[in-house]
Amino acid sequence: MPPQVSHRTVAAALVPQTMQAALAAYHRGEWTEAERLCRSVIDVSPDSFDALFLLGAIAGQTGRKEQAVELMSRALSVNPRSVEAHFNLGVALSELRRHAEALASYERAIAIKPDYADAYFNRGVALSTLRRHEEAVASYERAAAWNPQFAEAYNNRGIALGELKRYPEAVASYDRAIAVNPSYASAYNNRGVALGALKRPAEALASYERALALRPEYAEAWNNRGEALYDLERHSEALASYERAIALKPDYADAYYNRGNVLRDVHRHVEAIASFERAIALDPGHASAHWNLADCCLLLGDFARGWEEYEWRWKLPQHAGARRNFVQPLWLGTQSLEGKTILLHSELGFGDTLNFCRYAKTLAASGAKVLLEVQPQLRTLLAGLEGAAEVLPTGALLPAFDYHCPLTSLALAFKTDLSSIPAGAPYIRGDAARVDWWRDKLGVSDKPRVGIAWYGSMGLKNDKRSMQLAQMLPLVGEWAQWVSLQKEIPETDASLLASRADIRHVGDDLKDFADTASLVELMDLVVTIDTSVANLAGAMGKQVWILVPFNPHDWRWMLDREDSPWYPTARLFRQPAIGDWASVIVRVREELERKFKAR
Repeated sequence: MPPQVSHRTVAAALVPQTMQAALAAYHRGEWTEAERLCRSVIDVSPDSFDALFLLGAIAGQTGRKEQAVELMSRALSVNPRSVEAHFNLGVALSELRRHAEALASYERAIAIKPDYADAYFNRGVALSTLRRHEEAVASYERAAAWNPQFAEAYNNRGIALGELKRYPEAVASYDRAIAVNPSYASAYNNRGVALGALKRPAEALASYERALALRPEYAEAWNNRGEALYDLERHSEALASYERAIALKPDYADAYYNRGNVLRDVHRHVEAIASFERAIALDPGHASAHWNLADCCLLLGDFARGWEEYEWRWKLPQHAGARRNFVQPLWLGTQSLEGKTILLHSELGFGDTLNFCRYAKTLAASGAKVLLEVQPQLRTLLAGLEGAAEVLPTGALLPAFDYHCPLTSLALAFKTDLSSIPAGAPYIRGDAARVDWWRDKLGVSDKPRVGIAWYGSMGLKNDKRSMQLAQMLPLVGEWAQWVSLQKEIPETDASLLASRADIRHVGDDLKDFADTASLVELMDLVVTIDTSVANLAGAMGKQVWILVPFNPHDWRWMLDREDSPWYPTARLFRQPAIGDWASVIVRVREELERKFKAR
């Protein structure tokens, strides 16, 4: 009697032939048939590496990521030395946002095959996603070392270098990607981003336009082109570029946000608000859109909405570190403060602290004990602020308190509108002894004293509020004693200021704001751009003329008015067009001569 052969044995003998048919179907794009054949193999040979691997690959390519991970893991349990299985498992894990596990898979592939350029590349992507950018740069460099024609590795290396703010190296990396692949539109776009960060907007613009020549429907490049044009103050062209990005990608929240910024700058604030609102509708967590919406609302006098939106500042990367996480509850006006201690703490710029510290008096009148924590440079100046029981520098050991509130949130807490801004200027005064010291320092003068400030924060990006000293010099006449209130002088102005005997510069003697305030006490008038000096002079009740850009840098100056509801002694001189300081200076000089020269 011949030996009996089972059907399973016969089927097992057909496995190689079946797998060959499955691979052929896979390469023809007949993935359903390939999957059916692989599963017939698994039925008779559950540990078939080839069938498990191909099933995992098909699952990954058809969007079944969890299944791809399970099948690739099973394949690796059969053959732990399969480089391709480790790599494909890493891809599936990455798509599931399990980046740390994906990283481990790529590293296992590299351990088996040290010259695996694609694994180094994907390893770099995982590291970048995990914000390990230094390691990502090294991984992309290894990918390019094994494959010098790997344009994507140079491109991604540039992105990682940009995250590290190593922008010149990033530009060089994009240049290398473009040298390998001159048609690489993404590399041109990314190169433009790095050039923009280097404040080379004209070159950035050229790079974006090259990207668009290669890929005319590239919405991100249209958006970035708009940013370069915006930096070049070519507003109408920037607006058109953003609108092209939106036409190509109607759900592009960032393009709506950037469009809003241009509209705001050209005084189309109602349209700007609509653009910010659209960005927020598309991306409800778009903190910058909320923040700039707040700015527009406050400029237009819609304080109720403005203060609510202003709270989004905490979600901005540049402000997140300023948020205080106290155990004590945040006070926003709902609880009684009678017999309670509240900590007010600064969290934005000097000007904001000088403006909002006025609320200490209001809170004290409600029965609260007020602790005020401010920037160290302001501590001495505000030590005697009415309403503040104690003034502490940021970082000092804090006494016990019941509630806390950031200074800028007090307007929301009190539901401040134009009719309820706490008045009472002067609420800041110079120290009498320091005033006497500065009086001796300046000497006797029979002329009016005019203090000037023309430059704001040195680190401010796109600073439209500052001017060069040369632009302000036409104000200076022999009929007044002119005093520079600048503590720091831009390098571009240093030699010019040193050559001017008619402007007294005392910056080295200004140790803190108490010195500046005491010097301001001796001025008959302060003429300043929108900077902390403007807020200081206003809080001191001094006559202050504030030179305001066409679109105000600060919502405090609002629109279309020459006075300030925050500082009754302030007078505003506004640019009639973007960048037009010359007209402002002509008008201010006429007013100065009318005020002083006729004496």
